[in-house]
Amino acid sequence: MVKVAPSVLSANFAELKKDLDSIKECGANWIHYDVMDGHFVPNISFGYSILNDISKVSDLYLDVHLMITNPMKYVDEFIKAHASSITAHIEAFENEESVREFIHHVKAQHVQVGLSVKPATPIEAIEKYLDELDLVLVMSVEPGFGGQKFQEQAIEKIQQLKQLHQNRSYLIEVDGGINAETGKLCKDAGVDVLVAGSYVFQAPDRKEAINQLK
Repeated sequence: MVKVAPSVLSANFAELKKDLDSIKECGANWIHYDVMDGHFVPNISFGYSILNDISKVSDLYLDVHLMITNPMKYVDEFIKAHASSITAHIEAFENEESVREFIHHVKAQHVQVGLSVKPATPIEAIEKYLDELDLVLVMSVEPGFGGQKFQEQAIEKIQQLKQLHQNRSYLIEVDGGINAETGKLCKDAGVDVLVAGSYVFQAPDRKEAINQLK
């Protein structure tokens, strides 16, 4: 059974604790926390202080997704704010040395680490790092905005990551346009974690929505 990670970006921030309690009661496994800087992606979300607040009111796994230009500049703040895992975009790094510095730094703090690829970025861009990753996040939409349509090339990437897995320990996660239909396509391809925003938070029955993804 896959893990379901509702994206807090779609929650009602006036009733945030209530929403977080609701998704836990309805069977969510993780909280997906999208960080956008208005530079790497053309949108701004929230930073580490809200993550710290969330960590005080929810014991769910905090899956932090950094859509920012300089991940190393802020990563320690997210570690201090109790991130369970931190995933950065391979496109945000200048070279292999900076990627490895990020991976080793996060792991040294006993936090799980991941890399993400945009729809146009091939899996080959991260293949050399797979032995060290806890998570690979496949974007099935362009990062930055919710409510986009699922892009089918994500299925091939999930299948590719499944084939490359062998004895490696990374989880395969997918984010963007996930609903019962696209979630099934991803599960059939071998995904481990489904990120869903509005599909869960705006569902008339959140428990049913989460169960459909599992």
